[in-house]
Amino acid sequence: MSDSDSDTLTSKFGPLAPDLSSELEHILHLLSTTPEELFFKWESYIMKMGDSANLDLKTLKAFKKDLQDALERESRAKGHVVHQSAAKRTAATPRANGGGDVMGMLDGMVSNTTPASGPRLTATARKRQAGFDTPTAANKSTKNGPNSSPADSHSHKPPATAQTATSFEHRPNPGEIIQQINPHIPSATTAPSDPPTESRVKLKANLELPKFAYKTMAQTLTSASEILDDRIDSFTDLIQSHHSLPDSAFGNPAAQSTAEIVAVGRICSDQPNAKLNASSVVLETSRRMGAGLRVPLKFGEGVGYGLFPGKILAVRGSNVSGEYFKVSEVLALPALPLPASTPLELDVHNDRLTGAGGEEARPLGVLVAAGPYTTDSDLDFVALHTLLAKAEEERTDVLILCGPFLDLEHPAIRSGDLETYLPAGAKFEPDRATLNDAFRLLISVPLQKLVQAVPTITIILVPSLRDAVSKHVSWPQDRLAKGPLGLGGVKQVQIVTNPIVVSVNEIVFAISTLDVLSELRAGDVHQRGAGFEGDMLGRLAAEVVGQRHFFPVFPPQGREDMPRLTGEGEGEERSPVGVGLDVAYLKLGEWVNVRPDVLVLPSVLNPFVKVIEGITTINPGTLSKKRGAGTFVAMNLLARGVRDEERERGEAVGHEVFGRGRVDVVRI
Repeated sequence: MSDSDSDTLTSKFGPLAPDLSSELEHILHLLSTTPEELFFKWESYIMKMGDSANLDLKTLKAFKKDLQDALERESRAKGHVVHQSAAKRTAATPRANGGGDVMGMLDGMVSNTTPASGPRLTATARKRQAGFDTPTAANKSTKNGPNSSPADSHSHKPPATAQTATSFEHRPNPGEIIQQINPHIPSATTAPSDPPTESRVKLKANLELPKFAYKTMAQTLTSASEILDDRIDSFTDLIQSHHSLPDSAFGNPAAQSTAEIVAVGRICSDQPNAKLNASSVVLETSRRMGAGLRVPLKFGEGVGYGLFPGKILAVRGSNVSGEYFKVSEVLALPALPLPASTPLELDVHNDRLTGAGGEEARPLGVLVAAGPYTTDSDLDFVALHTLLAKAEEERTDVLILCGPFLDLEHPAIRSGDLETYLPAGAKFEPDRATLNDAFRLLISVPLQKLVQAVPTITIILVPSLRDAVSKHVSWPQDRLAKGPLGLGGVKQVQIVTNPIVVSVNEIVFAISTLDVLSELRAGDVHQRGAGFEGDMLGRLAAEVVGQRHFFPVFPPQGREDMPRLTGEGEGEERSPVGVGLDVAYLKLGEWVNVRPDVLVLPSVLNPFVKVIEGITTINPGTLSKKRGAGTFVAMNLLARGVRDEERERGEAVGHEVFGRGRVDVVRI
């Protein structure tokens, strides 16, 4: 930069510290602009950000990022038309001078890319950057839209952007089974030689779906407190019946007494916003049993426990000092029975699995996946297309897709810059387009093509609070409207509530897309003797089963306590969507009569499949991570044969899914 440019910077911006002057000079060189034009852009940026923006290094970096994003959008707008005309031929990705990527758009996704500024990477560093693992918290999610639209919807191919396609095609170990149960059961890897002509599945919802269409943001403190209080009283009745206790055995744990009593209450922290720990545990009583008072808990030696905020706990002990309740025993909560069906009902369901010629029944094929379905750097949904191609190849019977589909936490969804990501040739009006149109083009169209290829398939869509197309902003969550999403006439696609308990033939599936496992892990306090020693994920899932509720945590983590989301400008951060409980309707998340055969709890924690108290419990993981491919679950369920002695008795028999179902956790 010439001395005159340096003088002009000083005259426009005033006396500058060396680091500020160096940063401004770098911006001038990067944008190939003049000091006067840069000053005008700075003035415009100050007006946009408000008077609070000061001329410091942090603000200058955010200013530079804002200019880069503006150039990036302009570059995509110019390159969009070119891409449409050349979508079917491979072209070299544009490079900035010196071999770097355009304005840092690739963000280390490609090994042969050098950042626009900074030292040249060594071969080892480039190889590390090309890794396909989920980034650490230090790697911030920025808007990295590629200079192209996704591939034409007629083929399930990745977009023409070489970096994204190459990364997915070279993902590590695709199709690898990382965990499984019942490996002796055969897995359906190819389509049957004689495909069925009608669906082998009959669905039945085991919840009252209309109750989920309640008005959100209308709960009152009195209704919420009554729901929480009634839950304690209902568990008190269960404990009394299960352990055959007289009324006199129960008492108020907050009252000073030398007598040993049984107390039932909710686990809380002694500080409103503090994380639960062993020294801050208090038991909140109901108004009927303890006037709603709270008392600190101290556990005796050798007493095992597993606690989290909101857990309903029954304990035996005494409060001799009046300062705390000394626990001598934790009473077990009664378990719900497993579902059962009569032999006649099982015969009806088994007949659906048997071919027209009466040959041996083919196992029921089920695929389970959870969103996000695309990386943070694009909206190509190549992972979803790959899963749908697998369902088509194997002629899967049931495909369960858990949200989010259009993720509110995706950078492109947050910014609203979707036009460049829509399929080439898509018919829509940019000025009138909505997120429903984006869902229709990116999600519904591929699902419709799968239905056309496999008419006998049943697709179940479970929404998430992070779905941008959802108008129901709290949990429990109502269904998405099929019509606006372009699925109104597709009978093979069923959109259900969140949570949902649904019977697939005789098998009871219980599904909730709210990440309860992460919430349980955040508030987990336990001591040896609580069971599942060394198996944290199994122990957390067992808490859901024992509490008879899809989300027994209360209160959940606040949005301010969750990891922040990086915005488009450097230093700009946003809160995640959060849990959004509507406490007045928490009863919609309770398990009423039976435990499920299969429990699906999608989570960002490690995917797994475990048999817990007779329930096949699954965390499919996410199909796509922030910068890489994820996992899904493939199930092959044999028919439940009825033994002669069972048929003679004529009584309902358990489904025993845990012993007749092969479940694989697979890398996409």
